[in-house]
Amino acid sequence: MSKCRYCNKEITWLKEGRKNVPVESDGAKHDCENFKSARNSYCAIEPSELDPDILKQYQENMDNALKTKK
Repeated sequence: MSKCRYCNKEITWLKEGRKNVPVESDGAKHDCENFKSARNSYCAIEPSELDPDILKQYQENMDNALKTKK
């Protein structure tokens, strides 16, 4: 059995059509408020909204991480 990463409840994954659905041990579909609040707090940022210096620094750090990983 696996645990929900948001509320740590025991869940089982079942296939429903093409989707995987979390199900609790009593057979009910798992819906937790922690997941809903995490999903609602998602914020998408366009690269044009960032300061160019910060974006350049981020890209350099990603490149350096890839070079050191090899």
